[in-house]
Amino acid sequence: MAIPADILSIERPKNTFVIRTNKTEPARYAVRSRTGCKYANGRRLPQNGPVIGHIDTEARIFVPLQTEAESNSEKSSQTDVRVSQYETVDLKDWANVVLADRLFKPVLEELKKFYEIHDAIQIYVISLLRVCNKGVKDYELQEAYRTSFVSELYPKVALSKNTVSALFKNMGKACSRIILFMQDRVKNVKANHHLLIDGTLKSNESRINSLSDYSRKALKKRTKDISVMYAFDLELKEPICSKCYPGNMLDLTAYEDFITENNITQGIIIGDKGFPSSSAKSVFKNNKNLHFINPLKRDAKIIKKLCLYEYSGTLSNNEYILYKKDYDKKDSKWLYSFKDLSLSAAEEKDYLHKVHKNHNNFSSEKYEEKRREFGTIVLETDLDLPVETVFSSYNSRWEIELIMRYYKHACDFDETSVHNDYSVISSEFCDFLSSLLTYKLINYFDKCGLFNSMTYKKIMKLLEQAKKVDLPKKGWTLRKISKNLEEMLVKLELLQIQKSSERKRGRPKKNS
Repeated sequence: MAIPADILSIERPKNTFVIRTNKTEPARYAVRSRTGCKYANGRRLPQNGPVIGHIDTEARIFVPLQTEAESNSEKSSQTDVRVSQYETVDLKDWANVVLADRLFKPVLEELKKFYEIHDAIQIYVISLLRVCNKGVKDYELQEAYRTSFVSELYPKVALSKNTVSALFKNMGKACSRIILFMQDRVKNVKANHHLLIDGTLKSNESRINSLSDYSRKALKKRTKDISVMYAFDLELKEPICSKCYPGNMLDLTAYEDFITENNITQGIIIGDKGFPSSSAKSVFKNNKNLHFINPLKRDAKIIKKLCLYEYSGTLSNNEYILYKKDYDKKDSKWLYSFKDLSLSAAEEKDYLHKVHKNHNNFSSEKYEEKRREFGTIVLETDLDLPVETVFSSYNSRWEIELIMRYYKHACDFDETSVHNDYSVISSEFCDFLSSLLTYKLINYFDKCGLFNSMTYKKIMKLLEQAKKVDLPKKGWTLRKISKNLEEMLVKLELLQIQKSSERKRGRPKKNS
């Protein structure tokens, strides 16, 4: 569409031209610059630049673009409140972060042995935020950091989505540092410590990492998984090391690799039926201070061979548990057989219920065969120990189930949201650190007697309510809280209440 002559006649900068920017009336005209020219096919063609302003048709003048911006900023300054790009947060989560940092700080010193200081602090802060902000996503870390007191304890930590992604990739590429960190922690395990080893599956539907695969539970879950193996020190009451494996790898396949890589050379490993000692035979043979207590499957041939279901007495500390102890000369192992009568009755009831549910398909021979196995557990070990010690040691395995439960639910780590191998390894490392912090909190809450009336979830929820506000001329001040929360903070040594020096009621004593 041709530009009217009266519009073209309006004075404007040199080397510019006018274009119409709409098709409807009233017409609007923009002014673009010429930036030069180029030769193409022997022709000299002009090169167009950006829009530098517009024509005001009513005032019949040229209005530069810069003037437009200045005009708009003047208008907005009169009506809008200017917000800084790095806006401040004056109200922040305080109690949960400060307590976590106090208990977790030694781990930061451990991280500094293997990472640069700024990287160590980033890893530390991410792990801490995952505990204090259950279920926080990587892209939410920056906001969680800004709104919690950790930004005051560790200022200027970069946690944007792209920064965290780059950090995880670089950490995964240097995964030997993670291995060295785990090996350093394993040094705290003594020869008489009990190590609980178990694995758990985490959903991971990524198509670009080699760890995601269909596990033994794939038919039920209908998702791909990765496998995470943990070692928990029963005496220290905290996780010692971990490692992730492909979801389709069996526990017994990864067992020897897990012990070897983490340099576990002493202690008593208590596994489950997925960790037979035969799958790590060379490791136990080469490390004389490393021992095992493992359960056998109920159909193991050695049970029938040594008549382990023919008991010799009851435990001295529990009259309802039968036992038998024998020695297998061939494999140089001690066998301990136990039958819990209360558990036996429960299993018998479950069996008969299933038979009745299955059209009452009862078989006398099968029932008698099963009846011998109800409530039984047969353990193998390379140690000659009192039967009561072996039974109580294995009975402590329920703690590893609590660990996995806290790992998946208290920390909300039942699914991994990163994709490539490097990021998965790094994110799982931060999850391990977070579970380590969780158990430090659990041990401390237990020490302070808080579990007598509250759960872990309830305590963490209450701690979120204790916030600090940055008041003018006063600085960071604890916001008004309830009496119950105040008492809890005193128990946790986060708050000190000064006793008032009020005199007792009544007349003062006379000076004699």
